[in-house]
Amino acid sequence: MLDRWFRLRENGTTVTTELLAGLTTFLTMAYIIVLQPMVLSGRLTGKESLGMDFGAVMSATCLAAAGATIIMGLWAKYPIALAPGMGENFLFMGSLVPAAATWIATEVAAERLSPDSAQPWQIALGVIFYSGILFLGLSLLGVRERLLEAVSPSMRNAMAAGIGLFIALLGLQGASIIVGTPDQIIKLSPRLASPDIVVFFVGFLVTAGLYGRRTPGSIVLGVLAATATAWLLRLTIPHLPALAELPAVSQSKLMTQFAPAEAVVSLPPSLMPTLGRMDLWLSLALPFLPYILIFLFMDLFDTLGTLVGVGEQAGLIREGKLPRAKQALSADALGTVLGAAMGTSTVTSFIESAAGVDQGGRTGLTALTTAALFLVAPFFGPIVQMIGSYPPLTSAALLVVGSMMLRNVLKIEWNNPAESLPAFITMVGIVFSYSIADGLALGFICYPFVKLLAGQGRDVRPLMYGLAAVLIAYLLAVKSYTG
Repeated sequence: MLDRWFRLRENGTTVTTELLAGLTTFLTMAYIIVLQPMVLSGRLTGKESLGMDFGAVMSATCLAAAGATIIMGLWAKYPIALAPGMGENFLFMGSLVPAAATWIATEVAAERLSPDSAQPWQIALGVIFYSGILFLGLSLLGVRERLLEAVSPSMRNAMAAGIGLFIALLGLQGASIIVGTPDQIIKLSPRLASPDIVVFFVGFLVTAGLYGRRTPGSIVLGVLAATATAWLLRLTIPHLPALAELPAVSQSKLMTQFAPAEAVVSLPPSLMPTLGRMDLWLSLALPFLPYILIFLFMDLFDTLGTLVGVGEQAGLIREGKLPRAKQALSADALGTVLGAAMGTSTVTSFIESAAGVDQGGRTGLTALTTAALFLVAPFFGPIVQMIGSYPPLTSAALLVVGSMMLRNVLKIEWNNPAESLPAFITMVGIVFSYSIADGLALGFICYPFVKLLAGQGRDVRPLMYGLAAVLIAYLLAVKSYTG
């Protein structure tokens, strides 16, 4: 039955491979289960007075991720998992919620609203809901599908390579190998004796060695090796006072963030504090309309980048097209609508899905496996929080996957500057802007105009010119508006 529905043999995969790939994807994105409620509750941004219930957001995150990923797996049949997106969650809590709080205070002072009319986060959830509805409409009308098909092969491969570099950077930062300072954006950490780096390198060497031997499950085994190392170091270091007092050790993530799980299972937190609490009326007020467009654009280009990047890596793109693109894009939009109703920010396709693809995942069975793990994750909160709250455990996986995605750079048409230069802008834009969406915007703006000035304008579909104009307006107006 599984073979008939997902066409496993046709895609060169097996049930075992798909299950392992789904587990790999889940482990590399499990951090969102902890990080998302930390952001939306205000604990991470210092805005707890405006934040949401931590436990409810955690449950909403798991359920929304599972629901959207099930739709992706059963309908689109792609090995791509979804969850609340990074970037969108910080914009939600760092900009939209404070803006809603200010607007509510102004309206209450002018006696146009009662003090208990709405919470700022309820208005923010309404904004997310409407952005998801617009996103779904564009998907069903085929606008996003046509956009996906209008992207040239060089640009598609540049997107995959750029994302590979980006997630590799995330891995190095998570392992505390690359750090930032007020004087330098990024640099090599001066604390190379940190136990975080030891944990990372154990995970990396195990993963790389097993991957080099083509051992199934190499990424999962690398995560388990890193977890065992972290557990051992965390229990041992406190008994070595001379070592524990070193700044590189005492201030490490291992000593300040990682805590061995004291239990395996626990009751999941209640969803009721956020379920159905979005405000669909006040979120349509004029000051929030730009935010609806902002979240629409962010979701559009995050999804586009992930689908193309993972699609190229998995060999899913055929003759320049992604089969069942409408279903995949609609699954993403439905995830955002579902997430807003449950109580979490924009749900989008996760680039960490590339880790599962790298382990052999090729069908929706991979996605269903990841979804099932998201459903049971709230019951295994102690274990999930232990892995998800300590980035060095999964940093090696991101680095290995990033290296695999970078192979797409070989498929760029380097002997044609009109193709290679916009592709290069896309790659570096993703990394240096620290945003997939912004990097794609820079590349898509450059591409049609460079092609036109190089006398190759007829190679560009009209939709790309219109998109470039919209993106220029987006960067000058909307992006500037949000800082």
